[in-house]
Amino acid sequence: MSLHEYRRKRRPGRTPEPMPADDPADTTVDPAKPPVFVVQEHHARRLHYDLRLERDGVLASWAIPKGIPADPAVNHLAIRTEDHPLAYATFAGTIPRGEYGAGTMRIADSGTYECLTWTDREVKVVLHGSRYTGGFALFRTDDTQWMIHRERVPPPRGLLPMLAGGTGAPASDEGWGYELKWDGQRALAYVEDARVRLVGRSARDITGSYPELAALAKELPRRGAVLDGEIVAFSGGTPSFAALQPRMHATGDAARRLAASTPITYLIFDILHLDGRPLLDVPYRERQEILAGLELAGPSWHTPPAFLDATGQAVLRAAEQQGLEGIVAKRLNSGYLPGARSPDWRKIKRLRQQEVVVGGWRPGKGVREGRIGSLLVGVGTSDGLAYAGRVGTGFDEATLRLLGERLAPLARDSSPFDTPVPADHVRDALWVEPEVVVQVSFDRWTRDDRLRHPVYLGLRDDIDPGDVVREP
Repeated sequence: MSLHEYRRKRRPGRTPEPMPADDPADTTVDPAKPPVFVVQEHHARRLHYDLRLERDGVLASWAIPKGIPADPAVNHLAIRTEDHPLAYATFAGTIPRGEYGAGTMRIADSGTYECLTWTDREVKVVLHGSRYTGGFALFRTDDTQWMIHRERVPPPRGLLPMLAGGTGAPASDEGWGYELKWDGQRALAYVEDARVRLVGRSARDITGSYPELAALAKELPRRGAVLDGEIVAFSGGTPSFAALQPRMHATGDAARRLAASTPITYLIFDILHLDGRPLLDVPYRERQEILAGLELAGPSWHTPPAFLDATGQAVLRAAEQQGLEGIVAKRLNSGYLPGARSPDWRKIKRLRQQEVVVGGWRPGKGVREGRIGSLLVGVGTSDGLAYAGRVGTGFDEATLRLLGERLAPLARDSSPFDTPVPADHVRDALWVEPEVVVQVSFDRWTRDDRLRHPVYLGLRDDIDPGDVVREP
């Protein structure tokens, strides 16, 4: 590789571009360091993008008129140009009129890359940048004409939903988008090979509970995808976690019968992978644009709007008018962190809710004789499972039966709580292993760390007891 052609086309002193005196053979390259790449946005006679890959002491270069393709199904023309000096990897500026390549050059992305294949007719690399990541292939079609496409990457396995790690509105709306918060069951949908597989928050396969979502595969017949969303049952026009309860615990024939009597809607609010393209590192704003472009809307699924240019107060007022529990603020430039509680997502609630672990129950009296009267619940802390109070309202007959069936096999002789339980709460208490998670609404936390006026909302089989912590 030589810089002779690069020097021949440029006049030193007339252009701010790097003009090295040494040949590539005289340039010292550290073999321990990964090679670099740069993508430069070049506003010349026509806008195009230049891809440059470090190779043998120079930057092998291609001019790509339509830019680096995002869709693996699309090939873009790439014209092989002269090799550039390594110093060009950091060049940005304006090349004067009358000079070769006149126009403004800026760096669109840069980073390192792995080389998989490099021949005279084919180059395969894996880019590690902030905007461009993943595998790309360049293949030669004629002399200096090549084509470039993104390599297909299979959807990642074992992903868990990203969770909100903050509460309350951000200090400023700048840099944040907002979504309505839905009261349902979180689910990732893997759509591939004309099939849909649903995975809940605890990594449990919940596909069998929602047979109507199998038809979602027809929306993406030639495109594999991983979607994130909330499965919701509506009652009176608003989401009802209580209405969803029978669906969450049914499979097989029971699930198919309930699909007719208790329909659900999968509200899709994020996309993590599409047609071989990983999207985890793509900023939230761009992921929303990609998701909106799919126009996913069907009898049992919908893509609700994301409010990327609205104020949080306006979106919260809209949530209140619709009887929703609140909104979620999401940082526009954030990636998707599977399984993590991140401050890049913040819950802003109208009603306070908390997931709690059941550690025991007290028998009921009167009409509840012989059944559960109240649940004894706790939350995880650094000191273990902390007692958080009694939950005695919000149950119907079906709920009491279901809870009784779930808790009976978990009986134990002693309290599972690692903090003291008041004596009047211990009286006639029946303890259980802390393996059942339920969701409650409540007024506030008291000074002694108890839930004030908690109301049972439903079972949370999709949440691991070890993940339950007190929400701020």
